[in-house]
Amino acid sequence: MVMLLLGTCLLYCARVTVPICAVKQSGVVLSSFFWGYCLTQIIGGHISDQIGGEKVLLLSASAWGFLTVITPLLTHISSAHLVFMTCSRFLMGLLQGVYFPSLASLLSQRVRESERAFTYSTLVASLPGTLVIGGAGSLLLDWYGWESVFYFSGLLTLLWVYCTCKYLLTEKELTIPIEYLTRGLSMSKQSKVPWKQLFTKAAHMLSTSSTFFTLLSWLPTFFKETFPESKGWVFNVVPWLVAIPTSLFSGFLSDHLINQGYKTITVRKFMQVIGSGVSSVFALCLGQTSSFCKAIVFASASVGLQTFNHSGISVNVQDLAPSCAGLLFGVGNTGGALLGVICVYLAGYLIETTGSWTSVFNLVAAVNSIGLCAFLVFGEAQRVDTDSAYIDL
Repeated sequence: MVMLLLGTCLLYCARVTVPICAVKQSGVVLSSFFWGYCLTQIIGGHISDQIGGEKVLLLSASAWGFLTVITPLLTHISSAHLVFMTCSRFLMGLLQGVYFPSLASLLSQRVRESERAFTYSTLVASLPGTLVIGGAGSLLLDWYGWESVFYFSGLLTLLWVYCTCKYLLTEKELTIPIEYLTRGLSMSKQSKVPWKQLFTKAAHMLSTSSTFFTLLSWLPTFFKETFPESKGWVFNVVPWLVAIPTSLFSGFLSDHLINQGYKTITVRKFMQVIGSGVSSVFALCLGQTSSFCKAIVFASASVGLQTFNHSGISVNVQDLAPSCAGLLFGVGNTGGALLGVICVYLAGYLIETTGSWTSVFNLVAAVNSIGLCAFLVFGEAQRVDTDSAYIDL
């Protein structure tokens, strides 16, 4: 669990290097990450269901770590910086798109229902990764230049891959099963599984993913433009620091309520109300304040409470179908990434045309509210997969 948590931290380290280093970005550059992120979610989750999530995690981490390290080198030999950074962000999204579906697949097959929320909330308390790169990255940026942020993040990722392969996994665990190679791309399909219903449930994830991506991409710019005299390490660190204990607490509370006898779906919906509903209230407050201290409080509350989604809709696909949770998570996260492309780009458009950050936070609250209502009305948690027969795609 510690190594998987560290891997998640490093994923976000690599993801936010551009927002940390360049607060004057275009929406095109930031949204290009999500175009790539959309393309590998489903296939990454499906392959993880077949061969094991740990293999997919390590392959993707190796690739994005290497890309992060070479980004400064390639930038110096390219004159079209905007085009290069757009392509680089697209490729980063492509490589990182498989991570969370693979993690969902791994946990759904190895963790029981009454422990899933805390385990998942712990592993995606990513937020240490954003914390590390937010604090250390801001200092490295001031002391050694923007290139050092990329080297720091990329080399740590490659070191993590090496240590995981060498000290935690056996050669057998790193080998792709021969039966998978002979079977090819196949899908676990149960004769009585309502696939249309499952995909509909997974699609409920899209609102929470997209609004989280929007805040992750634009909060540094908001603070830099609204409070230009403020220290970068404060607004790049504090909101994500708060999110660590809230994520852990949400997982603990969710599992505790289930163990006390409350229905799983009731607990999932309760967590979602806090994660999408209450967090949106603080996002709206963030757009109305002119005080730096209040802005930090509101941003911290909004980001922190959003982690309750980890114990709500994010683990719901594992409740519904553990044998194909990676695929279903990929479907939901792909929808979230697609909406994330739109929201991140639309946020940039709103800022450029209105000059107001209020419209951005109104957008976040509106998307969260729509997703919350859909989950409250249609959400379920009863397991529906019972068979494991394979068919060709």
